[in-house]
Amino acid sequence: MIRGGALWTWLRRTLLVFFGVPVSLAVVMTLVDAYRSRGRRPKPFPAMRPRTTTVGEGEITTYTFGQDLFDDMIAAIDGAQRQILFETYIWKGDAVGERFKRALTAAAERGVDVYIIFDSFANLVVPPKFKRFPPSLKVLRFPVYPAGWRFFDFTRYGRDHRKILVVDDSVGFVGGYNVGSAYATEWRDTHMRITGPGVWDLKRAFADFWNLNRRRLLHASERPLLLETSSMWEPRIRFHRNVPRLWMFPIRSMYIEAITRATKNVYLTTAYFLPDQDFVDTLKDAAQRGVDVRILIPLKSNHIVTDWISRGYFSQLLEAGVRVFRFNGAMIHAKAATVDGTWVTVGTANIDRLSLTGNYEINVEVIDESLAAVHEQIFELDTTNSLELTQSEWAARDVHRKFTEFVLQPLRPLL
Repeated sequence: MIRGGALWTWLRRTLLVFFGVPVSLAVVMTLVDAYRSRGRRPKPFPAMRPRTTTVGEGEITTYTFGQDLFDDMIAAIDGAQRQILFETYIWKGDAVGERFKRALTAAAERGVDVYIIFDSFANLVVPPKFKRFPPSLKVLRFPVYPAGWRFFDFTRYGRDHRKILVVDDSVGFVGGYNVGSAYATEWRDTHMRITGPGVWDLKRAFADFWNLNRRRLLHASERPLLLETSSMWEPRIRFHRNVPRLWMFPIRSMYIEAITRATKNVYLTTAYFLPDQDFVDTLKDAAQRGVDVRILIPLKSNHIVTDWISRGYFSQLLEAGVRVFRFNGAMIHAKAATVDGTWVTVGTANIDRLSLTGNYEINVEVIDESLAAVHEQIFELDTTNSLELTQSEWAARDVHRKFTEFVLQPLRPLL
């Protein structure tokens, strides 16, 4: 019979092996990849010019190339008359980042109310000088450690992974693009520009986050960001927000419901693919009932450990008939999907635990055949720059790859 002390020692050693080995391997893989990637430049990739579609009482423009998006965002900021709401996860202190900072500062100087939110953890490597702003800008820095004294309140550990820009009541932007020079030309991402009644819901999403954090992160007397209620409702456009503090995670449910209802096709693009098993089963069930299910992910992302862990899902997906495409030569960072030529989503949430059940995220859901046609064309264009993974190719991979995938499996719940 094992005594208490011996049992505790055995448990500690078991846990050390179970988690310590994969963590150590992940660290080594990350360091080796960083060394090998020095000076390596992404290859050019095909991108579609911005496409505008009328949806209800407004329009939606889809962007797949960062420079096009950034030019239109700056133009909107330069034309602002009353209010700008700007929120981003990563905001680099490079030429593009400086361009946004100058435009926002100039807007505030001419009397526009400018509100800014950015995630401090995501910008730890950005020079402190860049993160200093004139007092004319209202800036909420989401802290590196947001839990405070509530160490065991896991609802307070989510990062602010959202990317939002709203100008006046006229235009809003949302999608996967962070702000920086690399994202302008080197990364393939997807973003949307929205006009019409849908802008109000995007505005409300920003205001709710600001008001949820203003007293704790600014000061107790900080006035709330008040918005008037829109008199119009756009039934074809809905915004889904993950709010960890309130235990709200609707984006995962949105995806699962759409895939479950699919009868024709599911085209899913994501930067990081680390779903839970129920999500995987939903994709498999759709493929097994005859739906054309295709997943597009990076061949090599900016997080090599994530790439290796995601490979652990390929066997069961390929066996079920799901087609897997891997974007080649550049990072694809888009978070988008279309179903049955009718349903579209674009946003900030990846298909992983951090996005679907951990971070502050926002996705827009649109029911519109014309917009879905545009996104199907985008997906088809992306696959021309991709390598399809076949079941026979995957089964023939060598032993050391299978072993690495197996060792890294315990890290799935952490990502």
